[in-house]
Order: sequence, then C-alpha cells, then structure tokens
Amino acid sequence: MNQPNPDIASRTQLFEVSTLFGLATLVAALDQGLFGDSPRRVLVTSNNVDNPEVGDALRESPSFAALAGRFHQVVSYNEAIAPLHPRQWMPSETEQPLWERFLRLTWGLGDEPVHLVTQSIQAPPAKALVAAFAQASIDIYADGLMTWSPTRNRVVSEIGLRIDRVLHLDLVPGVEPLVLSEYAVPRQRIDTDRMRTVLRQIDADVTLPPVEGPCAILLGQYLSALRLISTEQEQQLHVEMLEAAVGRGLRSVVFKPHPSAPVALTERLLHRGRELGVEVIVYAEPVLAEALYDRLDVRLVVGCFSTGLMTARALFGIAAVRVGTELLLRVLKPYANGNRVPLAIVDSLLPGPDSTTPSRTVAETNELVEAVGFVMQPELLAPRRERVAAWLTSHPELARFFPAVRLGELGLPGGRMTARTALTPTLRRAARRAYALERRLEARFIGPLRGGS
Repeated sequence: MNQPNPDIASRTQLFEVSTLFGLATLVAALDQGLFGDSPRRVLVTSNNVDNPEVGDALRESPSFAALAGRFHQVVSYNEAIAPLHPRQWMPSETEQPLWERFLRLTWGLGDEPVHLVTQSIQAPPAKALVAAFAQASIDIYADGLMTWSPTRNRVVSEIGLRIDRVLHLDLVPGVEPLVLSEYAVPRQRIDTDRMRTVLRQIDADVTLPPVEGPCAILLGQYLSALRLISTEQEQQLHVEMLEAAVGRGLRSVVFKPHPSAPVALTERLLHRGRELGVEVIVYAEPVLAEALYDRLDVRLVVGCFSTGLMTARALFGIAAVRVGTELLLRVLKPYANGNRVPLAIVDSLLPGPDSTTPSRTVAETNELVEAVGFVMQPELLAPRRERVAAWLTSHPELARFFPAVRLGELGLPGGRMTARTALTPTLRRAARRAYALERRLEARFIGPLRGGS
C-alpha cells in the first residue's frame, strides 16, 4: 500500500494545471497546508485546447494573476515543448532522460528532487511529465466528479507505486472515489471552506452579467462536440434546462456555455426564452460558474452532469436540478467512458426537472457507483466482483444502468449471452488470473525495491 511521502515539503514541487478551477483547487490545498512549506513551488500551465496558439483561457482569465501569485515561479508547458501539442505528445522511453534534462534546464530546476502534482495520470500532459521525471514522487489532484470514476487505463506499477495521494474536493460526501483504488492510494479531502474562501478571493473583480434579483444558472457543456449526443439533442437539452428553471418560478436566467461549445448551440435556447417571456443572458466570459453562485442571487442551478451542479450544492448550498441524464446514460459509449460515473452520481443525488427529491440516498448511490465502476473496469476492480454480483442480483430495478449484453460479457447477474459474448467469461477469467499473478509478483519484488529506495 502506498504511504504519503514525508519528504514532500522539502522537494521542489511542480504543479501541473490546465483549468482555472483546477488552479483554485490547488490553491485551496496549499492554504490547507497539504503540501507543507516547500522552498520552491513551480506552477506549470498547460493549454490543452485543439488550437492553443489562438489563446490561453487560463492565463487570460482575470483571476489567474491572483492565484498564480501563490507560487514562486510560473512556466508554460506549451512553450517548453513547442511545436508539439501537450495533449498529444508523449516522450518515448529512450527520450525520457533527455526531456528531463531539458525541462530541468529550461525551468531552472537544477538537480533538486522533484514532487509532481498533476490532475490526471492517464493522459498527456500529466502522463508525459510523470514519464520525464521518472524519479519524482506524485500527488494526483482532482477538481471534478471524475475522481469517483475508476482509473480509465491501467497504470503500470512503476508509476502507480510512486503515487502518494489523491487530493479531491468532498463534492459527494459518503460516496467512495474509485480512481486509483487498485493501488490503494490514500485519499485526502480538500476542505470545502478553504475552497469557498479561495473562490471568493478571485471573483471580486469579475464582470458580472446584468441580472438583478433571483435568477437561475444554466450550465452548458460541449456534449455534441465530444460526439456524445447530436447538436440537435444538445440544443433541446438547453431548452429543457430553461423550462425546468421557469417551472420553478424563475424569470431571470443566465446561460453559461462551456468555453469549447459552438455559439450556435444557444440559438434555440434564446428563441424559447422569447416564447416564454423570460430574460435569458448568455454569459461567455472566462469566469468560473462558482463566481456567479457567490456574487448573484442564484436560487437554482440546472445542468446535465457538470461538476458545477455539485459545487453549487456542496460549496454554496444552492439547489441544483439535473436534465438529460437518462438520455446520456442510454447513448454514452463505450460503457467504460469515464463520464458514466458522474452521470450516475448526478442522476442519483439530484432531483429531475419534475421532482423535488433525489432518486437515491447517499448509501444507495455509493453502492451504485461501485457497481457501475466495476462493470466499466472489471479487471482493475476484480476484488469487488463478488460484492457487485450480489448487489446486481438484489437490484434488478436499476437495470437501465447496466446493458444486458455488457453484463453477459462479464458473466454477471442480469446478463444476456450472445454468440459473440459466449466465450468472453472464459477469456476474462484467464485475464483475471494473469492480472492477479502479475500483481502478486509486483507486490513481492517491486514493492520491497520501492520501500528500500
């Protein structure tokens, strides 16, 4: 089992960040004392959009300077690896030592031991930094609901055993985060009061939308751009969000689109607002939704499965309503898509547009999340199989979360066998045995080596 590294505070700390909310999360963790009093903290910004040369939303945010001032140095990952793209590039195994020397020289790190703090271990740019700094200890910080999803891709033991902690906001108290649980990585909660304080420090100078009195915030995402649903379906989703707000008596509505969403997605929403006689303001400024929660008289937040729904509830005590989770749960592919657990959480703990109470309790949601996570990643979460199978047997009413063919592939209760999946359980049993043997060998040989280093 991984143990928190007692030397974190004495090392040069590199904090990789790509979003403003992620940066605020890191600052809250710093203010909480979770990283000690390091002699040097370096903020590594990464602009991961498709065309980063067009602009840098993080650095251009009016709130960036206030937050970046908590670090001794700010560097750009994009500039360091240009013209390579941070979301696409990975150094080869033979290149990794060369890149470490280059980054140490470029950022003036010398030969000091490094502690990496990254938002994700599973994809670049974090994965590239972890590979380049091969001797660095690692913390993972999570600013959203993906913390509760299982690890998307298997993390090799050479990296998994370097991870000291997963730091996360307690957005869903009572529900166990699954990410990196296969390595028994300790979780550490970032205090919600600290986070709220940081958010209030940075939202004082933002330009607010011209709205007076009680209002609702609608949270757009970029679901059609990710090809999760069609453009037509996403436009209709926005209309249903508006109707949910109006149905609760609110006549002033602020729509906050995702920065990556096309402008055309708002046309039908604005048309429906005019039909209903409701003022709809599209607020596309590079400002956190949480700034609006704090500065406006927000009575309701409506969205699909945005993390902003849960921050409204957990950080500001604002009512939140979900719209469209049933559709997304039905069409989301593949089953292992990391958005599935956030969808299940929001669907369970927030009321729908025609309801005033959640669908499930926290305890029921915790069990559902474990079951969904296992069906997503059965090899990584193999020790949970027996418990999940028993749960599926006793909860047939939740079949909509689990396609019968998928359950059949895994040999789980409620499954339907097909000609294609008939042999799958045998193959999976062989894979589980091989994976279990590999983990035993890792524990026997690699674990002692790490412990003695």
